[in-house]
Amino acid sequence: MSKKPDDLKAAIEAHLTAATGGPAMVRALEPLGGGACQDNYRVDLTLAAGEIAGDRTLVLRSDAVRSLPGSVNRAEEFAVINAAVRAGVKTPTARYLARDLVRPGAHAYFLDWAEGIAIGRRVLRDADLEGARKGLTTAVAIELAKIHSITPADRSVPLPAAPPDILAFTRTMVESMREPRPALFLALQWLEQNPMEGHETTLVHGDYRTGNFMVTPHGLSAILDWEFAHWGPPSWDIAWITMRNWRFGANKLPVGGFGRREELHEIYEQHSGRKVSHKDVHYCEILANVRWAAGCAHQGERYLSGQETDLELIAIPRRGVEMEFEALRLIEKGAR
Repeated sequence: MSKKPDDLKAAIEAHLTAATGGPAMVRALEPLGGGACQDNYRVDLTLAAGEIAGDRTLVLRSDAVRSLPGSVNRAEEFAVINAAVRAGVKTPTARYLARDLVRPGAHAYFLDWAEGIAIGRRVLRDADLEGARKGLTTAVAIELAKIHSITPADRSVPLPAAPPDILAFTRTMVESMREPRPALFLALQWLEQNPMEGHETTLVHGDYRTGNFMVTPHGLSAILDWEFAHWGPPSWDIAWITMRNWRFGANKLPVGGFGRREELHEIYEQHSGRKVSHKDVHYCEILANVRWAAGCAHQGERYLSGQETDLELIAIPRRGVEMEFEALRLIEKGAR
């Protein structure tokens, strides 16, 4: 069970006082919604010492009571984020790693505050972001190339050395669902019969999409939510951002509802030095739809378990059928 607000405030002050070497005072503490695999809080505080001394706003991210299969914990995410920061990725710095801060056994850390809008529909529709949208495809392609410059040779990233078998993992997710979904089993059969060819292994964000970018009128300001990071094929991230579910109704623009595939691929190739395989991206897009359809069902089961009370978790499962249809549509269409 998470600590009560006053107890959590006192725990934060004690932890940051020890971590920074000077008194820390929490001025305000507010829960933030929307975390799929973590509990988030906005923390307004004053630090008397340390590299960011002064009045600050940070985000406290702690492991949730129950997370989605395949997600990393906050200690692992902490290391991934700071590897990304070293690679020049536009992502807020993670600081002051802790354990048992929010609740017993949970890892937590503090993330620098980033200004901007992350809500997908607003990113695609807000009038004051119109100028930013014009350059967003280029911006996300450049950041993706930076992410994929990180390889297993970077020993500071505590992820399993062997890349996960995403197909096998997805099959396990589908088979563990409470109700059978024939469309997903059909898509899995196609994926097993049409495997990817050999590919590079790099750091993969794992959830690179509209909704996990912060955008201001000046453009992309931050990449967020690294809880699904893993070693894997770069094609996974390139495919994930083009999933229909992340276009928020703007289906004519397959890259997150704001851009064209051709532009994303071209800019990515220029900055990464690697060629985009359309066949592999097509495969990964089908697999991504199957995995997220199963993920939607598991989100609902988190609520039904009684361990989570966020009503968003029972709204998400209704989207699963859309991904089922899309996976079968992509199989029928074939790679271009």
